[in-house]
Amino acid sequence: MAFGKAPKDPFGTAVGSLVDRATFGALQTEEWGQFMHICDVINATEEGPKDAVKALKKKLSKNCNHKEIRLTLSLLDMCIENCGPRFQSLVVKKDFCKDKLVKLLNPRYNLPIDMQEKILTFIMTWARGFQGMVDVSEVKEVYLELLKKGVEFPSSDASRGGPKTSSLPSTKTSPSSTNPAKCSLLPLPTGPTLLLTPEQIGKLYSELDMAKMNVRVMSSILKENVPGSENPDDMNLLQKLYKTCRMMQERIMELLVTVENEDVIVELIQVNEDLNNVLLGHERFSRNRVRFLENQRIQRERTELYRKQPSAPSSDLLDLSIDSPSPMSTVVQTDSAVSPSGLNCISAHPEDKSKHHPSIYPQLDLATTTRAQQFPCIKEQVTITSLLRDNGI
Repeated sequence: MAFGKAPKDPFGTAVGSLVDRATFGALQTEEWGQFMHICDVINATEEGPKDAVKALKKKLSKNCNHKEIRLTLSLLDMCIENCGPRFQSLVVKKDFCKDKLVKLLNPRYNLPIDMQEKILTFIMTWARGFQGMVDVSEVKEVYLELLKKGVEFPSSDASRGGPKTSSLPSTKTSPSSTNPAKCSLLPLPTGPTLLLTPEQIGKLYSELDMAKMNVRVMSSILKENVPGSENPDDMNLLQKLYKTCRMMQERIMELLVTVENEDVIVELIQVNEDLNNVLLGHERFSRNRVRFLENQRIQRERTELYRKQPSAPSSDLLDLSIDSPSPMSTVVQTDSAVSPSGLNCISAHPEDKSKHHPSIYPQLDLATTTRAQQFPCIKEQVTITSLLRDNGI
């Protein structure tokens, strides 16, 4: 027995069927003409926005087909640009931006980096608001939740129409170089929300300008210094700026959940992104500096260990002078193979006594000649000893 009507198939509507066909995984690339036709149908019918969002939800729900997800994100991007507030007000709800889009960032879906960045860019851009009357409070909450979890959003330079053209001020001449801006940024309201007065907005913008100045100075220091060979004065200033910017970011996060002024929220989000980027840059700089110092320490330890190892004796330490007797000079004889003690030894020139071969060690020959000159009786003694042996005496 049926207790109610069966849920309607999101792909069963006119718009839903078009969405299903335009995001089919077998397609090679986006069919932009078909995407624009879907936008026209959404705008032309009363139920078009709701039917389209339902179809997009189903296409994204528990889908591990990266090709279909990529096509769906491309279609969503075009619909956001062309379908107006009726469609935009539906996709910025939590049941779509959080339960469908953000859930795809789960590691089990293993989305490519560019697709993850596209989803994060959607959330970040929608949180700033639309030109029409669209309530972005829910997507803003999702954005703040991700920030608090430490999610790093893509750089928003592209969404601002390109990189900033303003040059960074010198760290030596900037007014913030000696006195980083203090973090006041208005007191917290007593109630759950706060609608700022024009005077409060003016004061807040002035303090946000100081925060931007600190961000620029901090960025300049990080670019001008190399980890491991930093300027000590710059490092002292960098630490002060880091603490100040960290306090400013915490204060901005508190204001984002309490302030109601849409323009102020957009400015707070932008400054928070700049602070987040420069703080991440400081953390990368610190890690590289620690790694450099660790490598230096290891290199010093290796050098000390090498110096302590015993080295082989140098040939320069051998005394080969004629004054100090050499082991070879006591063995080599000039004419006979018999030593004064009667032991047989190898002659210095056994092949030809008349032919002289230069010695590798001329100082040894010189020592032998000198010794023979000092003891002329050696040769005579050897001859007499031989004669006595030959006669059996």
